[in-house]
Amino acid sequence: MSMMRYAEALNQALREEMQRDPTVFVFGEDIGRYGGVFKVTRGLMEEFGESRIRDTPISEQALAAMAVTASMTGTRPVLEIMYADFMPLVLDALINQASIYEYLWDGVTMPFVLRTQGGGGAGAGAQHSKSLDALVAHIPGIKVVAPVTPADAKGLLKSAIRDSQPVVFLEHKLLYNQRDEVPDDPEHLVEIGKAKTVTEGRDVSIFATSRMVIESRKAAELLAADGISAEVIDLRSLRPLDLAAIKASIAKTHHAVVVNEGWRFCGYAAELSATIMDHAFDDLDAPVARVTLPDMPVPYSEPLEMAVLPNATKIAEAARNILK
Repeated sequence: MSMMRYAEALNQALREEMQRDPTVFVFGEDIGRYGGVFKVTRGLMEEFGESRIRDTPISEQALAAMAVTASMTGTRPVLEIMYADFMPLVLDALINQASIYEYLWDGVTMPFVLRTQGGGGAGAGAQHSKSLDALVAHIPGIKVVAPVTPADAKGLLKSAIRDSQPVVFLEHKLLYNQRDEVPDDPEHLVEIGKAKTVTEGRDVSIFATSRMVIESRKAAELLAADGISAEVIDLRSLRPLDLAAIKASIAKTHHAVVVNEGWRFCGYAAELSATIMDHAFDDLDAPVARVTLPDMPVPYSEPLEMAVLPNATKIAEAARNILK
């Protein structure tokens, strides 16, 4: 095990997979000589050369189309879209190509990864702070993952690169400097579609994604001070969803809070709430509570941004309300 930052764990995953498989290559804006905006790809161009670490012009539509074509012709591209806010520009390639070609054409596989980062809390304003999880998780044929720990970041990225289907890999800009132990094993893989129990509890289940797992863990500590035992589940994979883990937790606690940094209306938290109602309704003693971003742009002002983002206090309050 080695102590490393989240960004370093991603870098290690990319390096190990490129060393293991010569068909893996990485491309995107400023990912080569500059090493990426968040330095996830630092040092890779020097090691693997310009043919496998490719700087590109600013054209997200063209880059996504290139990823689709490259994956169909025998390589495993890893495309970085600099900010999740630019994901609408790649939706044509995801919806009308990547997600359906395997269905339309026998024998075609689409092994590519689209990495992008989003989320608020960095004072980046309305155009660089979105969480568009629901946009991509809505598409059948696309897998979507959102690791929160450095170890899961490494293991899930390696699994995504090896997967035969397109995987959207969601990173949060406030996680890159998080430090924790990461397995040195180059075969450290985390299965896509498996949730993880962060804290055990008996009174209420809190289901969260990405950085909201950290806030949910803090909320569990606030609730513990009130004598409330909260179970925190890190979904890790937004699609496919670990329904078995969700049902097992609710069968124990009979109360559910879902937390996501995206917008409330038609958001990922809404789908997760509906899924729980579909599959675990008989075990619930109260309606599912949602904690999300309000339906508004993320403010540039730091006090206003902090006021609208989901946090531990809001999560704990939602749990207290349903327990009433």
